[in-house]
Amino acid sequence: MLDVLGLSKRFNQSSILSNVSFELPAGEVFAVLGRSGCGKTTLLKILAGLESANDGDIRMDGKSILTIPPERRQIVYLYQEPLLFPHLNVFENVAFGLRIRNVDKTRVDQQVNDLLADLELSDQAQKHPGQLSGGQRQRVSFGRALIIKPRLLLLDEPFGNLDAQTRASMQLLFGRVAQQYSMTALFVTHDIREALTVGTRFGYLDRGVMTSFDTINEFVADPRTGVNAELNFWESIQLRSTSL
Repeated sequence: MLDVLGLSKRFNQSSILSNVSFELPAGEVFAVLGRSGCGKTTLLKILAGLESANDGDIRMDGKSILTIPPERRQIVYLYQEPLLFPHLNVFENVAFGLRIRNVDKTRVDQQVNDLLADLELSDQAQKHPGQLSGGQRQRVSFGRALIIKPRLLLLDEPFGNLDAQTRASMQLLFGRVAQQYSMTALFVTHDIREALTVGTRFGYLDRGVMTSFDTINEFVADPRTGVNAELNFWESIQLRSTSL
C-alpha cells in the first residue's frame, strides 16, 4: 500500500535522511527503531506532508502523493502529547471527524460507542480530557484518528510520556486494536520492547539510513537493534537472583 523510494532530506548541507526506501503492505504495522536524532520524526513529517523531501518519492497504491496537500493524503499523525479539544468530552472528541463530514447522528452514535468499547473507554465517554489519565487521553487520541479510517497512521513515540506500567498496557492495547481494525501504521520508537510488541514488520534507522528486515529473527539478530544485549541482561539478572 505504501512505497517509499529513495527518500532523502538535507538541512543546511547536513544529511537527515539518506536514500530511505521501504514498503508497507496494508494492514501491517512497521515498527522503526532508532535513537534520538536519527531522523525518525523527519521521516514521519515528510510522509504526512509537513516537510518536503530533497529527493525520492512516496507512493500509495502505486500513485505518488508528493504533490497532494497534507489534508488530502488520508494520513493521520499522532504525537507523544494527545492533541485533544479540552472543551469537548471524550465522546465528542472521538466523534469530531465524523461530525465535520456530516455523518448522520445514528451512525455517529453507533460508530463512536463501538470504538470507545474497543478502546476500553465506554465509562469515560462524558468526561473531559482534563479529567483523564495520560493513557486514557492517548486512547482518545487513537479513537479520534481511527474513527475516520485513515489509509495510514503515523505514530511518533506516542507512549513516550507515560509511566512504564501504563506504557506496557498501551502497547498491548495498540497491538490488539491495530489487528482488529486492520490498521496500516508506521510506529517509530527508541524502545526495543515497544518495537517488538507493536510491530508486524521491523526497521532500524541509524543516522538517516534505513535497514528493513524481512523477518523478526533478522531484526533480533542485528546487533545494532540491541535485542540480544537486552536478552543477555535479563538472563544475567535471573542468574544473579537464583544464586542469592
